Amino acid sequence: MKNLLIATLFAGVSVAALAKLPPLSDEAKAKAAETAAKTAWSGKVDGYLLCKSTDKVAAGYYLTAKAAGKETKPPTATPPCADPGAFAYLPTEAVKPIEAAGAHSPAATAASPPSTKQPDAVINPARKP
Repeated sequence: MKNLLIATLFAGVSVAALAKLPPLSDEAKAKAAETAAKTAWSGKVDGYLLCKSTDKVAAGYYLTAKAAGKETKPPTATPPCADPGAFAYLPTEAVKPIEAAGAHSPAATAASPPSTKQPDAVINPARKP
C-alpha cells in the first residue's frame, strides 16, 4: 500500500512538471520587455560608475606618484565615460519605422495588366543620343 501511494505521488508530480504554462498576455510581455530594458540600463549605469571610479583612482595614483617623485608610464588611452542618462522606456510598438508612412515602400506588385492598350514603345519612346 505504501509503495502504491509513493508511485501515485511521483506520477502526480511528474504530470504537474510536464504541464504547459499558458502563453503570456500582451500586458505581461510588455512588462517583461520593460524589465529587460531597465536591467540593460542598470548595467550601463554600473559600467559608467565603474569607469568614473577607475578614472578617479588612476588620477589619485598619478598625483601621489608625481608628488613622491616616482616615474610612471603614460596612462593607456581609453574612451571617455559615457553617462547613460535617466531611464526612459518607449515600447517597440510605439516606435513606427519610416516605412510605415509608405514613403520608402516599394511599389506594389502588379496584379492586373495596364489599363491602356497602347504599346510600351508609344508611352516610353526610346531616346536618341
